[in-house]
Amino acid sequence: MDAQRALLDELMGSARNLTEDERRGFKEVKWDDKEVCAYYMVRFCPHDLFVNTRSDLGPCSKIHEAKLKESFEKSPRHDSYVPKFEAELAHFCEKLVMDLDKKVRRGRERLAQEVEVPPPPPISAEKSEQLSVLEEKIKNLLEQVESLGEAGKVDEAEALMRKVEMLNVEKTALTQQSQQNSALMIAPEKKMALCETCGSFLVANDAAERTQSHVTGKQHVGYGMVRDFLSEYKAAKEKAREEERLAREKEAEERKKLREKEHDSRRRRSDSSDRDKHKDRDHDRERDHYRGRDRDPDRSLDRNGRGGRDFDRGSGWKHGTSRNGRNRSRERYWERVRSRSRSPIRHGSKRSRSPVHKY
Repeated sequence: MDAQRALLDELMGSARNLTEDERRGFKEVKWDDKEVCAYYMVRFCPHDLFVNTRSDLGPCSKIHEAKLKESFEKSPRHDSYVPKFEAELAHFCEKLVMDLDKKVRRGRERLAQEVEVPPPPPISAEKSEQLSVLEEKIKNLLEQVESLGEAGKVDEAEALMRKVEMLNVEKTALTQQSQQNSALMIAPEKKMALCETCGSFLVANDAAERTQSHVTGKQHVGYGMVRDFLSEYKAAKEKAREEERLAREKEAEERKKLREKEHDSRRRRSDSSDRDKHKDRDHDRERDHYRGRDRDPDRSLDRNGRGGRDFDRGSGWKHGTSRNGRNRSRERYWERVRSRSRSPIRHGSKRSRSPVHKY
C-alpha cells in the first residue's frame, strides 16, 4: 500500500487528492526544508535501524521520502550540502556510540568479576542423625577393641574390628550420597561472552545457528552501520586535513622560493646600480680632471715640472736669472698654450671624454 501511494505521489504529486481551496494553501515539501530528515537524505536515519529491538530509538520526527532523496541526489547543490548533512549525522552517531561503549565497559566489568562458588547446602537432619549414630557406634567398638587387646583376647578384638570396618563403609556411603545430592542441586552456570559491536551478551561456544542469528539481527547490523560510518567519516576528515597541511606547506615553500628569487633580483639590480654609479663617478672625476687642466694651466705646469722657478726648458733660464728674462719666457710659453687651446684637433684629443664642439 505504501509503495503504491509513493508511486502515485511520484506520478501525480502529493497534492493529487486535495481540493482547489486546499491546494491554494498547500506548500510542496522540498529536500532542503527543515521538516525533511537530513540523515535520511545523506546516508541513513538511525531511528530506522533499531525498530523493535532493545535499542529502539522510536520513530523519527522528520520526513522520510524516497522521492525527496532522489531529488537531493540529482540536485546541483548536492555536493555542497553533503558535508553539512554528514557532519550532523556523525554528531548524532557519536552520541549513540558513546552510550554503547559505556554499556560495553560495564559488561566487561561484569564478566571480569570472579564467579563465587556457592557453599554446599547443609545435610538433611535425618542424614545427620544417622551419621552421628554411626560415629558413636564406631567410637564404642574401638574402646572395646582396645580393652580386649590389653586383656589378651585377640580373637574377640579382631571380631569387633570387623564390625568397625563395616560401620566405616556404611558411613562413607552415606557421606558420598549426601555430596552427590548436593551436586545435583547446583545447576551448572553457562559461560557468557560479550559482543563488542552491539554490547549484547551471548553464550560462549553457542550453536552456530544462534550465533548467526545474532550477527544478522537488527541491533548488531544497525550498530555495525553506525560504527562503519563513523570510521569512514573520521578517515575522510583526517585525509582532508592531511591534504590541507601538505598544500599549506607547498604554498609556503613556493612563497619562500619567490622571496629568495626577488631578493636575488634586487641584489643583482643593486650591484648593477652600484657599478653604474662607480662608472659615472669615475667618468665625472676624469672629466673634471681634464676640465681643470684646461682652466688652470699654471697647475698643469707645476705638476709637469714646466715653467717652474728652478728650470725653464723653453727659455733655458734657471733660478737666479733676471726678472725680465723670466717674464719674457713665461709670456712665450703662454702664447704657445693659448695657440694649442684654440686648435680644434689638439683640444679634441685632450678632452676625449667631453663632448666635441664643432666650429
